[in-house]
Amino acid sequence: MIETVLFAELAWPQVASRIAAGAPIFLPIGATEQHGRHMAMNVDAVLPTAIAERVARRVGGLVAPTIPYGNRSQPKTGGGRAFPGTLDLTAATFSAVVRDVLLGLFRHGAQRIVVLNGHYENISPAIEAIELAFDAIGRDRADGLIVLRLDHWDLIAPGTIDRMFPDGYPGIELEHASVIETSMMLALRPELVDLAAAVDDGPAEFVRWERYGAPTPEVPASGVLSMTKGASAEKGEWLLHDIVEALVAAIEREFASNQRGPA
Repeated sequence: MIETVLFAELAWPQVASRIAAGAPIFLPIGATEQHGRHMAMNVDAVLPTAIAERVARRVGGLVAPTIPYGNRSQPKTGGGRAFPGTLDLTAATFSAVVRDVLLGLFRHGAQRIVVLNGHYENISPAIEAIELAFDAIGRDRADGLIVLRLDHWDLIAPGTIDRMFPDGYPGIELEHASVIETSMMLALRPELVDLAAAVDDGPAEFVRWERYGAPTPEVPASGVLSMTKGASAEKGEWLLHDIVEALVAAIEREFASNQRGPA
């Protein structure tokens, strides 16, 4: 068998031995959602998966198959569901799927699990999924199980944000398909980015309420909520460095370092 950190590429005895040795298990959760005219719709799955793989190699972990469908895209954070190709799940369905995967991992002995999110709208239903998993296990039976939940963008150092946005940071909500995601995709999967197709018709200027049953004219026609100008692979590596180092540090803090699986 090949040397890999991908859970699904191993035979079951290898998975069993790695879990028994205490390897942390990463569960990337993403989405299939429009990311402007210049990027593929799998951005929210590619980014957490690639980050999880980098960190897993550092800490002797395994990366479970990525969940490629996310909670419903919203206009203010993802452009909304009207863009062709965006496929999503209700919050209840998404929470149930994540819960069941967590329960399966626990059933096979996993005690250290990292849920790594790449889609803004997944935040609340992912929290609910973790709570539902603990409810199903029973709090008295879950002794020793630790689940970390992180959104990769929260691990970017403030200094890096200042370097990337000297004129002011628009906030992660408006960064959908914009400089941060485009830069990381240029660093990781440049073949899925076509900057020549980018349209800088943002930034979006949303009203301070939610509107249902009618179009959301504030969403730029391109689907990019801020802008792509200034994105680069170099900046993508700045971001990935911050996220990977912060996640490694979090794992070393929260999980016993002497329980790592083989690298």
